[in-house]
Amino acid sequence: MFDSPLSSSAYEVLGVDARVDEEALRRAYRLRLRATHPDTGGDAAAFLQVQRAWELVGTSAARAAYDRGHGFGAASGFAPADASDAPVWRPPARAADTRPRARSFGHPGGWRRERYLVLMREWAGRGAELGDPYDPALVRSAPHEVRSLLADALAEEATARVIADLGMGYTVWHDVATGSAGDKLDHIVLGPSGLYGVLSEDFGHPVRLRRSELIGDGVDGAPIAQLLARMRVIARAAKVRFSGAIVVLPDDDVPQAITEVGKVKGVPVAVVGRSALATVLRRGITGARDIGGNEVFDIRTRLQHTVSFA
Repeated sequence: MFDSPLSSSAYEVLGVDARVDEEALRRAYRLRLRATHPDTGGDAAAFLQVQRAWELVGTSAARAAYDRGHGFGAASGFAPADASDAPVWRPPARAADTRPRARSFGHPGGWRRERYLVLMREWAGRGAELGDPYDPALVRSAPHEVRSLLADALAEEATARVIADLGMGYTVWHDVATGSAGDKLDHIVLGPSGLYGVLSEDFGHPVRLRRSELIGDGVDGAPIAQLLARMRVIARAAKVRFSGAIVVLPDDDVPQAITEVGKVKGVPVAVVGRSALATVLRRGITGARDIGGNEVFDIRTRLQHTVSFA
């Protein structure tokens, strides 16, 4: 709820400045609690947000921990480069892990991370050396376009972690180029349940479906149609057939964990909360064609020979 660059901070939810004293913070909490309480005509979702905000900053210890937050860069599990004159993103060294992992190619969220750093320096640093570009206060004060890039990069990284844990029976390609700069397919996932094109998004607001497309505050364009168009580019180039398309969103932003949209332009589509992604990739989508045996190796080889990265 508060871990997205597009979300309000706990202080913003309570309607106070981050430097306010404890007594003023407590008064603001009580006022917001009364204003949002469903029994007095308030909004239930806003009421829950106020309660969660108070949990984060309502005591001295909790507030100190919240204010010490390591920022969106460190929280993601992926690190930016240190050079201030060349905003290049790279993943950090992996910790030793003996568990079988999915075979992975490309850098999840890499293109958007790099673009975020470029725009953040243009906006905040005007080309000069910038401090921590992932400081929460700085991020939340940035223009929506800049925050949206970071939010989507974090979403792609979170999806990548889920897929990695599926094990060695899966192969995933991240940040697959499908056209000009920024025109890309976030993830291609190949496993026993099929071959899937996956879009990872964080619109910053709840979404809903209308006529097989996502709508809602923060939704720009037609994400499902765009995902399918990018999948067609790869399908033609690699001469493969996708089993389905999956849109992954933060759990709080979907009405239910798994929504099977049905076939859109002949492709089964599902919209899922992030915590349900592993379940969907293991069992597949209704109407999707399973892939097994030698076909898995053939598809993997075709993609390896075709895929380039954004």
